[in-house]
Amino acid sequence: MEKTLVADGSSQAAEAALDDKAEARRELALISARLERLPFSRWHGKVLATVATGHLFDAFDAVTIAFVLPVLVVLWNMTPGEVGLLISVGYLGQFIGALLMGSAAERFGRLPTFRVSLVIIALFSFSSVFAWGLGIFLVFRFMQGIGLGGEVPVAATYMNELSPAKNRGRIIFTLQSGFALGTMVTGLIAVWIIPKYGWQSMFVVGSLPIILAAILPRLAPESPRWLAANGQIREADRIVTQMENRLSSEARAKLPPLEVVTPPLRKRPSFGQLFNDGLAARTVGVWIIACCTSLTGYGLIAWMPTLYRTEYQLPVETALRYGMISNAVGFIAIFIGVLLIDYIGRRLTFMLGFFGSAVPMLYMAYVGTALPAFQVMVYASISLMFITFLLGGLYVYAPEIYPTRIRATGAGAASAWLRIGSIIGPVIVGALLTHASIHAVFVLFGGAAILGGLAVLTLGLETKGRALDEIAS
Repeated sequence: MEKTLVADGSSQAAEAALDDKAEARRELALISARLERLPFSRWHGKVLATVATGHLFDAFDAVTIAFVLPVLVVLWNMTPGEVGLLISVGYLGQFIGALLMGSAAERFGRLPTFRVSLVIIALFSFSSVFAWGLGIFLVFRFMQGIGLGGEVPVAATYMNELSPAKNRGRIIFTLQSGFALGTMVTGLIAVWIIPKYGWQSMFVVGSLPIILAAILPRLAPESPRWLAANGQIREADRIVTQMENRLSSEARAKLPPLEVVTPPLRKRPSFGQLFNDGLAARTVGVWIIACCTSLTGYGLIAWMPTLYRTEYQLPVETALRYGMISNAVGFIAIFIGVLLIDYIGRRLTFMLGFFGSAVPMLYMAYVGTALPAFQVMVYASISLMFITFLLGGLYVYAPEIYPTRIRATGAGAASAWLRIGSIIGPVIVGALLTHASIHAVFVLFGGAAILGGLAVLTLGLETKGRALDEIAS
Protein backbone atom coordinates (compact mmCIF):
# COMPACT_ATOMS: atom_id res chain seq x y z
CA MET A 1 0.00 0.00 0.00
CA GLU A 2 2.81 2.36 0.89
CA LYS A 3 4.53 1.69 -2.44
CA THR A 4 1.28 2.39 -4.28
CA LEU A 5 0.86 5.69 -2.48
CA VAL A 6 4.44 6.68 -3.30
CA ALA A 7 3.91 5.78 -6.93
CA ASP A 8 0.67 7.79 -7.04
CA GLY A 9 2.43 10.74 -5.42
CA SER A 10 5.25 10.63 -8.00
CA SER A 11 2.75 10.44 -10.83
CA GLN A 12 0.85 13.44 -9.51
CA ALA A 13 4.10 15.43 -9.13
CA ALA A 14 5.07 14.59 -12.72
CA GLU A 15 1.64 15.63 -14.00
CA ALA A 16 1.86 18.89 -12.04
CA ALA A 17 5.30 19.57 -13.53
CA LEU A 18 3.95 18.98 -17.03
CA ASP A 19 1.01 21.29 -16.32
CA ASP A 20 3.43 24.00 -15.14
CA LYS A 21 5.50 23.64 -18.31
CA ALA A 22 2.39 23.80 -20.48
CA GLU A 23 1.23 26.93 -18.66
CA ALA A 24 4.65 28.53 -19.11
CA ARG A 25 4.50 27.79 -22.85
CA ARG A 26 1.03 29.35 -23.07
CA GLU A 27 2.25 32.46 -21.25
CA LEU A 28 5.23 32.76 -23.61
CA ALA A 29 2.94 32.32 -26.60
CA LEU A 30 0.65 35.08 -25.31
CA ILE A 31 3.55 37.50 -24.80
CA SER A 32 4.80 36.72 -28.33
CA ALA A 33 1.33 37.22 -29.83
CA ARG A 34 0.94 40.60 -28.09
CA LEU A 35 4.31 41.73 -29.45
CA GLU A 36 3.57 40.54 -32.98
CA ARG A 37 0.34 42.51 -33.32
CA LEU A 38 1.74 45.85 -32.16
CA PRO A 39 2.37 48.52 -34.81
CA PHE A 40 5.73 50.26 -34.99
CA SER A 41 5.54 53.13 -32.48
CA ARG A 42 7.65 55.86 -30.91
CA TRP A 43 8.56 53.34 -28.22
CA HIS A 44 10.07 51.07 -30.88
CA GLY A 45 11.77 54.08 -32.46
CA LYS A 46 13.50 55.07 -29.22
CA VAL A 47 14.83 51.57 -28.57
CA LEU A 48 15.83 51.16 -32.24
CA ALA A 49 17.81 54.42 -32.14
CA THR A 50 19.56 53.30 -28.95
CA VAL A 51 20.61 49.92 -30.32
CA ALA A 52 21.55 51.42 -33.71
CA THR A 53 23.90 53.79 -31.87
CA GLY A 54 25.65 50.72 -30.49
CA HIS A 55 25.94 49.42 -34.06
CA LEU A 56 27.42 52.75 -35.15
CA PHE A 57 30.13 52.52 -32.49
CA ASP A 58 30.76 48.87 -33.38
CA ALA A 59 31.23 49.79 -37.05
CA PHE A 60 33.55 52.67 -36.19
CA ASP A 61 35.83 50.46 -34.12
CA ALA A 62 35.69 47.54 -36.58
CA VAL A 63 36.46 49.64 -39.66
CA THR A 64 39.01 51.99 -38.06
CA ILE A 65 41.76 49.47 -38.85
CA ALA A 66 41.17 49.96 -42.60
CA PHE A 67 41.91 53.68 -42.28
CA VAL A 68 44.93 53.49 -39.96
CA LEU A 69 46.61 50.71 -41.95
CA PRO A 70 47.83 52.96 -44.81
CA VAL A 71 49.76 54.90 -42.12
CA LEU A 72 50.94 51.88 -40.10
CA VAL A 73 52.13 50.01 -43.21
CA VAL A 74 54.78 52.69 -43.70
CA LEU A 75 55.36 53.55 -40.03
CA TRP A 76 55.99 49.95 -38.93
CA ASN A 77 57.34 48.74 -42.31
CA MET A 78 54.69 46.01 -42.51
CA THR A 79 54.63 43.23 -45.12
CA PRO A 80 51.38 42.13 -46.86
CA GLY A 81 51.38 39.05 -44.61
CA GLU A 82 51.59 41.21 -41.47
CA VAL A 83 48.77 43.42 -42.77
CA GLY A 84 46.63 40.31 -43.29
CA LEU A 85 47.52 39.06 -39.80
CA LEU A 86 46.56 42.36 -38.19
CA ILE A 87 43.18 42.38 -39.92
CA SER A 88 42.57 38.69 -39.20
CA VAL A 89 43.41 38.78 -35.49
CA GLY A 90 40.66 41.32 -34.84
CA TYR A 91 38.19 39.08 -36.62
CA LEU A 92 39.44 36.08 -34.66
CA GLY A 93 38.42 37.96 -31.51
CA GLN A 94 35.07 38.72 -33.14
CA PHE A 95 34.58 35.02 -33.92
CA ILE A 96 35.12 34.09 -30.27
CA GLY A 97 33.00 37.03 -29.10
CA ALA A 98 30.07 36.05 -31.34
CA LEU A 99 29.99 32.54 -29.85
CA LEU A 100 30.61 33.59 -26.24
CA MET A 101 28.20 36.51 -26.20
CA GLY A 102 25.53 34.55 -28.06
CA SER A 103 25.59 31.90 -25.34
CA ALA A 104 25.78 34.54 -22.59
CA ALA A 105 22.70 36.28 -24.01
CA GLU A 106 20.70 33.04 -23.67
CA ARG A 107 21.72 32.68 -20.04
CA PHE A 108 21.99 36.23 -18.67
CA GLY A 109 19.71 38.19 -20.99
CA ARG A 110 20.05 40.24 -24.16
CA LEU A 111 20.57 43.67 -22.61
CA PRO A 112 23.28 42.85 -20.01
CA THR A 113 25.29 41.02 -22.69
CA PHE A 114 24.91 43.93 -25.11
CA ARG A 115 26.15 46.26 -22.39
CA VAL A 116 29.22 44.15 -21.57
CA SER A 117 30.11 44.06 -25.27
CA LEU A 118 30.11 47.86 -25.42
CA VAL A 119 32.40 48.08 -22.38
CA ILE A 120 34.93 45.69 -23.97
CA ILE A 121 34.88 47.66 -27.24
CA ALA A 122 35.57 50.95 -25.46
CA LEU A 123 38.22 49.61 -23.08
CA PHE A 124 40.45 48.07 -25.73
CA SER A 125 39.97 50.90 -28.21
CA PHE A 126 41.44 53.26 -25.64
CA SER A 127 44.20 50.75 -24.89
CA SER A 128 45.17 50.80 -28.58
CA VAL A 129 46.13 54.47 -28.27
CA PHE A 130 49.21 53.34 -26.33
CA ALA A 131 50.30 50.53 -28.70
CA TRP A 132 54.04 50.91 -29.38
CA GLY A 133 54.39 48.17 -31.97
CA LEU A 134 52.72 45.43 -33.95
CA GLY A 135 52.87 42.75 -31.22
CA ILE A 136 50.97 44.62 -28.52
CA PHE A 137 48.61 46.09 -31.12
CA LEU A 138 47.67 42.55 -32.17
CA VAL A 139 46.74 41.76 -28.55
CA PHE A 140 44.56 44.86 -28.21
CA ARG A 141 42.82 44.22 -31.54
CA PHE A 142 42.08 40.63 -30.54
CA MET A 143 40.60 41.62 -27.18
CA GLN A 144 38.51 44.41 -28.68
CA GLY A 145 37.27 41.94 -31.28
CA ILE A 146 35.53 39.91 -28.55
CA GLY A 147 33.29 42.90 -27.83
CA LEU A 148 32.82 43.79 -31.49
CA GLY A 149 31.83 40.22 -32.35
CA GLY A 150 29.35 39.97 -29.51
CA GLU A 151 27.56 43.29 -29.96
CA VAL A 152 26.08 42.80 -33.44
CA PRO A 153 24.31 39.40 -33.13
CA VAL A 154 23.02 40.13 -29.63
CA ALA A 155 21.65 43.52 -30.69
CA ALA A 156 20.05 42.01 -33.79
CA THR A 157 18.47 39.21 -31.75
CA TYR A 158 17.14 41.74 -29.26
CA MET A 159 15.49 43.93 -31.92
CA ASN A 160 14.11 40.87 -33.76
CA GLU A 161 12.33 39.85 -30.57
CA LEU A 162 10.76 43.29 -30.15
CA SER A 163 9.64 43.70 -33.78
CA PRO A 164 6.29 42.69 -35.31
CA ALA A 165 6.38 40.32 -38.29
CA LYS A 166 4.91 42.85 -40.72
CA ASN A 167 7.78 45.32 -40.35
CA ARG A 168 10.55 43.15 -38.89
CA GLY A 169 12.69 43.11 -42.04
CA ARG A 170 12.63 46.89 -42.39
CA ILE A 171 13.22 47.47 -38.69
CA ILE A 172 16.29 45.21 -38.55
CA PHE A 173 17.62 46.56 -41.85
CA THR A 174 17.21 50.05 -40.42
CA LEU A 175 19.11 48.86 -37.35
CA GLN A 176 21.92 47.78 -39.66
CA SER A 177 21.93 51.30 -41.11
CA GLY A 178 23.62 52.24 -37.85
CA PHE A 179 26.51 50.00 -38.86
CA ALA A 180 26.57 51.40 -42.40
CA LEU A 181 26.44 54.95 -41.04
CA GLY A 182 29.30 54.03 -38.73
CA THR A 183 31.49 52.93 -41.64
CA MET A 184 30.76 56.18 -43.48
CA VAL A 185 31.38 58.31 -40.38
CA THR A 186 34.64 56.43 -39.82
CA GLY A 187 35.85 57.49 -43.24
CA LEU A 188 34.83 61.11 -42.74
CA ILE A 189 36.52 61.34 -39.35
CA ALA A 190 39.62 59.47 -40.55
CA VAL A 191 40.18 61.84 -43.47
CA TRP A 192 39.96 64.78 -41.05
CA ILE A 193 41.80 63.68 -37.91
CA ILE A 194 44.46 61.15 -39.01
CA PRO A 195 46.53 63.65 -41.03
CA LYS A 196 46.03 66.28 -38.31
CA TYR A 197 46.26 64.37 -35.00
CA GLY A 198 47.78 60.99 -35.93
CA TRP A 199 46.42 57.46 -36.18
CA GLN A 200 45.99 57.14 -32.38
CA SER A 201 43.23 59.76 -32.42
CA MET A 202 40.88 57.27 -34.10
CA PHE A 203 41.08 54.98 -31.09
CA VAL A 204 40.35 57.84 -28.70
CA VAL A 205 37.08 58.42 -30.58
CA GLY A 206 36.51 54.66 -30.56
CA SER A 207 36.30 54.60 -26.76
CA LEU A 208 33.00 56.55 -26.72
CA PRO A 209 30.77 53.41 -26.45
CA ILE A 210 31.47 53.48 -22.71
CA ILE A 211 28.96 56.36 -22.47
CA LEU A 212 26.19 54.32 -24.11
CA ALA A 213 26.97 51.37 -21.84
CA ALA A 214 26.57 53.60 -18.77
CA ILE A 215 23.10 54.91 -19.72
CA LEU A 216 21.72 51.85 -21.55
CA PRO A 217 19.43 50.56 -18.74
CA ARG A 218 17.58 53.91 -18.76
CA LEU A 219 16.94 53.74 -22.51
CA ALA A 220 15.88 50.15 -23.22
CA PRO A 221 14.28 47.22 -21.31
CA GLU A 222 15.10 43.54 -21.46
CA SER A 223 13.49 41.48 -24.25
CA PRO A 224 10.00 40.38 -23.10
CA ARG A 225 10.35 37.17 -25.12
CA TRP A 226 13.56 36.27 -23.28
CA LEU A 227 11.99 37.14 -19.93
CA ALA A 228 8.92 35.01 -20.64
CA ALA A 229 11.03 32.11 -21.92
CA ASN A 230 13.01 32.22 -18.69
CA GLY A 231 10.07 32.25 -16.31
CA GLN A 232 9.88 36.01 -15.65
CA ILE A 233 6.31 36.34 -16.92
CA ARG A 234 5.34 39.25 -14.66
CA GLU A 235 8.22 41.45 -15.84
CA ALA A 236 7.58 40.50 -19.47
CA ASP A 237 3.90 41.40 -19.07
CA ARG A 238 4.84 44.75 -17.48
CA ILE A 239 7.06 45.72 -20.44
CA VAL A 240 4.53 44.66 -23.10
CA THR A 241 1.75 46.47 -21.24
CA GLN A 242 3.93 49.58 -21.21
CA MET A 243 4.40 49.24 -24.98
CA GLU A 244 0.64 48.87 -25.47
CA ASN A 245 -0.13 51.85 -23.24
CA ARG A 246 2.15 54.10 -25.31
CA LEU A 247 -0.28 53.69 -28.22
CA SER A 248 -3.13 56.13 -28.68
CA SER A 249 -6.61 54.93 -27.77
CA GLU A 250 -7.46 54.89 -31.47
CA ALA A 251 -4.42 52.72 -32.28
CA ARG A 252 -5.24 50.32 -29.43
CA ALA A 253 -8.80 49.97 -30.73
CA LYS A 254 -7.41 48.96 -34.15
CA LEU A 255 -5.17 46.19 -32.80
CA PRO A 256 -5.97 42.89 -34.55
CA PRO A 257 -7.10 39.82 -32.56
CA LEU A 258 -4.35 37.84 -30.85
CA GLU A 259 -3.00 34.92 -32.90
CA VAL A 260 -1.47 32.67 -30.27
CA VAL A 261 0.90 29.96 -31.52
CA THR A 262 1.97 27.75 -28.61
CA PRO A 263 5.63 26.80 -29.04
CA PRO A 264 6.78 23.18 -28.73
CA LEU A 265 7.98 21.82 -25.40
CA ARG A 266 11.01 23.86 -24.39
CA LYS A 267 14.36 22.07 -24.33
CA ARG A 268 17.49 23.09 -22.51
CA PRO A 269 19.39 25.47 -24.87
CA SER A 270 22.47 23.93 -26.47
CA PHE A 271 24.61 24.47 -29.56
CA GLY A 272 23.64 21.05 -30.90
CA GLN A 273 20.00 22.12 -31.19
CA LEU A 274 20.96 24.23 -34.22
CA PHE A 275 21.00 20.93 -36.12
CA ASN A 276 17.90 19.29 -34.58
CA ASP A 277 14.16 19.53 -35.29
CA GLY A 278 14.58 20.33 -38.98
CA LEU A 279 17.01 23.22 -38.41
CA ALA A 280 20.13 21.62 -39.96
CA ALA A 281 19.56 22.89 -43.52
CA ARG A 282 18.77 26.39 -42.23
CA THR A 283 21.92 26.39 -40.14
CA VAL A 284 24.26 25.17 -42.89
CA GLY A 285 22.72 27.63 -45.34
CA VAL A 286 23.05 30.69 -43.12
CA TRP A 287 26.65 29.75 -42.25
CA ILE A 288 27.65 29.59 -45.93
CA ILE A 289 25.81 32.85 -46.64
CA ALA A 290 27.57 34.55 -43.71
CA CYS A 291 31.06 33.36 -44.67
CA CYS A 292 30.67 34.42 -48.31
CA THR A 293 29.23 37.78 -47.30
CA SER A 294 32.27 38.39 -45.15
CA LEU A 295 34.84 37.34 -47.76
CA THR A 296 33.42 39.82 -50.25
CA GLY A 297 31.99 42.60 -48.07
CA TYR A 298 34.60 42.94 -45.35
CA GLY A 299 37.29 42.17 -47.90
CA LEU A 300 36.31 45.28 -49.83
CA ILE A 301 35.92 47.44 -46.72
CA ALA A 302 39.16 46.36 -45.06
CA TRP A 303 41.50 46.01 -48.04
CA MET A 304 40.57 48.64 -50.64
CA PRO A 305 42.18 51.69 -48.93
CA THR A 306 45.43 49.72 -48.56
CA LEU A 307 45.25 48.45 -52.17
CA TYR A 308 44.79 52.01 -53.41
CA ARG A 309 47.95 52.91 -51.52
CA THR A 310 50.16 49.90 -52.33
CA GLU A 311 48.94 48.63 -55.72
CA TYR A 312 47.73 51.85 -57.33
CA GLN A 313 50.33 54.11 -55.66
CA LEU A 314 47.86 56.76 -54.45
CA PRO A 315 48.72 59.26 -51.68
CA VAL A 316 47.35 58.40 -48.22
CA GLU A 317 44.78 61.21 -48.32
CA THR A 318 43.42 60.04 -51.70
CA ALA A 319 43.34 56.37 -50.61
CA LEU A 320 41.36 57.31 -47.51
CA ARG A 321 39.01 59.49 -49.54
CA TYR A 322 38.29 56.68 -52.00
CA GLY A 323 37.54 54.32 -49.11
CA MET A 324 35.20 56.92 -47.62
CA ILE A 325 33.31 57.26 -50.92
CA SER A 326 32.73 53.50 -51.12
CA ASN A 327 31.48 53.44 -47.53
CA ALA A 328 29.08 56.30 -48.33
CA VAL A 329 27.69 54.25 -51.22
CA GLY A 330 27.26 51.32 -48.84
CA PHE A 331 25.31 53.55 -46.47
CA ILE A 332 22.94 54.57 -49.26
CA ALA A 333 22.52 50.90 -50.20
CA ILE A 334 21.10 50.18 -46.75
CA PHE A 335 18.02 52.26 -47.56
CA ILE A 336 17.55 50.39 -50.83
CA GLY A 337 17.70 47.17 -48.81
CA VAL A 338 15.11 48.51 -46.35
CA LEU A 339 12.68 48.93 -49.25
CA LEU A 340 13.44 45.57 -50.84
CA ILE A 341 13.60 43.08 -47.98
CA ASP A 342 9.93 43.19 -46.96
CA TYR A 343 8.77 43.81 -50.55
CA ILE A 344 10.49 41.16 -52.68
CA GLY A 345 11.54 39.01 -49.72
CA ARG A 346 14.78 37.77 -48.18
CA ARG A 347 15.76 35.28 -50.89
CA LEU A 348 15.47 37.61 -53.89
CA THR A 349 17.14 40.48 -52.03
CA PHE A 350 20.06 38.26 -51.04
CA MET A 351 20.52 36.76 -54.52
CA LEU A 352 20.45 40.23 -56.06
CA GLY A 353 23.08 41.33 -53.54
CA PHE A 354 25.44 38.42 -54.15
CA PHE A 355 25.24 38.20 -57.93
CA GLY A 356 25.20 42.00 -58.33
CA SER A 357 28.39 42.20 -56.26
CA ALA A 358 30.14 39.45 -58.21
CA VAL A 359 29.92 41.12 -61.64
CA PRO A 360 32.17 44.19 -60.95
CA MET A 361 34.68 42.03 -59.05
CA LEU A 362 35.06 39.50 -61.88
CA TYR A 363 35.41 42.32 -64.40
CA MET A 364 38.23 43.86 -62.33
CA ALA A 365 39.80 40.41 -62.03
CA TYR A 366 39.97 40.35 -65.82
CA VAL A 367 41.32 43.89 -66.22
CA GLY A 368 43.42 44.23 -63.04
CA THR A 369 45.76 47.22 -62.67
CA ALA A 370 45.11 48.32 -66.26
CA LEU A 371 42.12 50.23 -64.91
CA PRO A 372 42.75 53.75 -63.55
CA ALA A 373 42.38 53.95 -59.75
CA PHE A 374 39.27 56.12 -60.01
CA GLN A 375 37.46 53.49 -62.10
CA VAL A 376 38.54 50.81 -59.63
CA MET A 377 36.94 52.88 -56.88
CA VAL A 378 33.72 53.12 -58.91
CA TYR A 379 33.52 49.36 -59.51
CA ALA A 380 34.45 48.58 -55.91
CA SER A 381 31.72 50.95 -54.73
CA ILE A 382 29.13 49.23 -56.95
CA SER A 383 30.18 45.83 -55.61
CA LEU A 384 30.01 47.09 -52.02
CA MET A 385 26.56 48.57 -52.70
CA PHE A 386 25.16 45.16 -53.65
CA ILE A 387 26.92 43.15 -50.93
CA THR A 388 25.58 45.63 -48.37
CA PHE A 389 22.17 44.00 -48.93
CA LEU A 390 23.75 40.98 -47.20
CA LEU A 391 25.80 42.88 -44.63
CA GLY A 392 22.55 44.45 -43.45
CA GLY A 393 20.12 41.67 -44.24
CA LEU A 394 21.99 38.80 -42.63
CA TYR A 395 21.01 40.04 -39.17
CA VAL A 396 17.39 40.21 -40.27
CA TYR A 397 17.49 36.61 -41.40
CA ALA A 398 19.77 34.75 -38.95
CA PRO A 399 17.82 35.44 -35.72
CA GLU A 400 14.37 34.89 -37.23
CA ILE A 401 14.99 31.31 -38.42
CA TYR A 402 15.49 30.00 -34.85
CA PRO A 403 13.15 29.59 -31.84
CA THR A 404 13.52 31.93 -28.85
CA ARG A 405 15.41 29.42 -26.70
CA ILE A 406 18.37 29.29 -29.15
CA ARG A 407 17.84 32.51 -31.14
CA ALA A 408 20.89 34.34 -29.78
CA THR A 409 22.98 31.17 -30.08
CA GLY A 410 21.94 30.75 -33.71
CA ALA A 411 22.53 34.39 -34.55
CA GLY A 412 25.87 34.27 -32.73
CA ALA A 413 26.94 31.16 -34.66
CA ALA A 414 26.01 32.81 -37.98
CA SER A 415 27.94 35.89 -36.91
CA ALA A 416 30.88 33.64 -36.01
CA TRP A 417 30.93 32.35 -39.58
CA LEU A 418 30.88 35.94 -40.74
CA ARG A 419 34.04 36.36 -38.64
CA ILE A 420 35.58 33.15 -40.02
CA GLY A 421 35.37 34.69 -43.49
CA SER A 422 36.93 37.84 -42.06
CA ILE A 423 39.75 35.81 -40.47
CA ILE A 424 40.73 33.69 -43.45
CA GLY A 425 40.03 36.38 -46.07
CA PRO A 426 42.83 38.80 -45.14
CA VAL A 427 45.34 35.92 -44.82
CA ILE A 428 44.39 34.65 -48.28
CA VAL A 429 44.52 38.16 -49.75
CA GLY A 430 47.95 38.76 -48.21
CA ALA A 431 49.20 35.49 -49.70
CA LEU A 432 47.69 36.27 -53.10
CA LEU A 433 49.33 39.69 -53.20
CA THR A 434 52.67 38.15 -52.24
CA HIS A 435 52.64 35.08 -54.49
CA ALA A 436 50.12 35.94 -57.24
CA SER A 437 48.59 39.29 -58.20
CA ILE A 438 45.71 41.65 -57.55
CA HIS A 439 43.74 39.80 -60.27
CA ALA A 440 43.52 36.80 -57.94
CA VAL A 441 42.23 39.00 -55.11
CA PHE A 442 39.28 40.15 -57.19
CA VAL A 443 38.62 36.54 -58.27
CA LEU A 444 38.38 35.65 -54.56
CA PHE A 445 35.89 38.44 -53.86
CA GLY A 446 33.75 37.66 -56.92
CA GLY A 447 33.87 33.88 -56.50
CA ALA A 448 32.75 34.10 -52.87
CA ALA A 449 29.77 36.21 -53.94
CA ILE A 450 28.72 33.64 -56.55
CA LEU A 451 28.97 30.80 -54.01
CA GLY A 452 26.86 32.81 -51.55
CA GLY A 453 24.19 33.41 -54.17
CA LEU A 454 24.00 29.68 -54.91
CA ALA A 455 23.65 28.95 -51.19
CA VAL A 456 20.66 31.32 -50.98
CA LEU A 457 19.13 29.68 -54.05
CA THR A 458 19.41 26.13 -52.69
CA LEU A 459 19.24 26.49 -48.89
CA GLY A 460 17.63 29.87 -48.21
CA LEU A 461 14.28 30.07 -46.38
CA GLU A 462 11.73 32.78 -47.17
CA THR A 463 10.61 34.41 -43.90
CA LYS A 464 8.94 37.59 -45.18
CA GLY A 465 5.83 38.55 -43.18
CA ARG A 466 5.86 35.45 -40.95
CA ALA A 467 5.68 35.58 -37.14
CA LEU A 468 8.75 34.31 -35.30
CA ASP A 469 6.82 31.50 -33.60
CA GLU A 470 5.41 30.42 -36.98
CA ILE A 471 8.91 30.27 -38.52
CA ALA A 472 10.24 28.35 -35.51
CA SER A 473 7.45 25.77 -35.68
